[in-house]
Amino acid sequence: MAYHSFLLEPISCHAWNKDRSQIALCPNNHEVHIYKKDGTKWTKIHELLEHNGQVTGIDWAPDSNRIVTCGADRNAYVWSLKEGAWKPTLVILRINRAARCVKWSPKENKFAVGSGSRLISICYFEQENDWWVCKHIKKPIRSTILSLDWHPNNILLAAGSCDFKCRVFSAYIKEVEEKPGPTPWGSKMPFGEMLFESGGSGAAAQTSGGAGAGGGGWVHSVCFSNSGNRLAWTSHDSTVSVAEGGKTSTVNSLSSATLPLLCVIFITENSLVAAGHDCYPMLFVYDGTKGNLTFGGKLDVPKQAAQKGISARERFQNLDRRASETQSNDKDLNTLHKNSISQISVLDGGRNQCTKFCTTGMDGGMAIWDVKTLESAMKDLKIV
Repeated sequence: MAYHSFLLEPISCHAWNKDRSQIALCPNNHEVHIYKKDGTKWTKIHELLEHNGQVTGIDWAPDSNRIVTCGADRNAYVWSLKEGAWKPTLVILRINRAARCVKWSPKENKFAVGSGSRLISICYFEQENDWWVCKHIKKPIRSTILSLDWHPNNILLAAGSCDFKCRVFSAYIKEVEEKPGPTPWGSKMPFGEMLFESGGSGAAAQTSGGAGAGGGGWVHSVCFSNSGNRLAWTSHDSTVSVAEGGKTSTVNSLSSATLPLLCVIFITENSLVAAGHDCYPMLFVYDGTKGNLTFGGKLDVPKQAAQKGISARERFQNLDRRASETQSNDKDLNTLHKNSISQISVLDGGRNQCTKFCTTGMDGGMAIWDVKTLESAMKDLKIV
């Protein structure tokens, strides 16, 4: 495990470049800072300053040097590196509320922006007019979109929102791509078609051929597995849910005893890592044959605190302040992060066999987690 403290301000969102040598992050304001790794240190090399409202989403294109950002100013920009400087291009979103999240598609020929306007903007480049335009997915969204994730086929898009729903839509745009083939989530995929919906405590999951139970709460994060056959999401009621595409698809939810989880990512086809207000990442394991989801353990193994003798007066002071006889630093948190974790991203190995993942949080820091080190540190941890 490695921890890097970038700022005193919270890191609200981040994105990595292709070779993981640079990271773009937002220090909870209208700016985007780009850092480059220099040995063991991180050096700030660029600042992106076009937004005039808080930046709420950043995504670096998977295979090229392009960044897309969105913000509370209701704008999105595509940034291109030209002659050593990042140049912004305004995207016409046609929204009247703040943009909340943004994601490039796997083939980089389009990206999606979720907003408080109760819609998703699917943006693509129009060669004739040399600008970015968009189409809207509106129905049946009833509240702010908080999270987005693309299916590996570049067509399907998962969205989590404040109306307690997780949905899968078709984002097929005939102007930029070929007609898609069938998937376990469905075969007919005109633009805007909803192929899956789940949410609400005990509510039915509506799919093309099955039903199951979902969670109840704002859907903070959504994530497809590497194959695209599974979809995971976290809700504000501290539940983690997994749905498997297919004619008899059901939703498997696990209610955890933690504070709400804000982010989730697949690290293998059967394993997920989620984190949130408890300040540490947690492992969840999904058994596809049995169709159940289990808690795999806390991944932040605390270091043993050094024993130190304290006086009677210090003991009574500790009892008065913390109802504890022991001394503790960092506000009694035995975790690497000292505040909520807001985002998780795969750093190495992909979602099929992740070897390293990254977390950023409201403490202004970034942690890099080595899966093999975590396995050896926790005897009971088995990633399948």
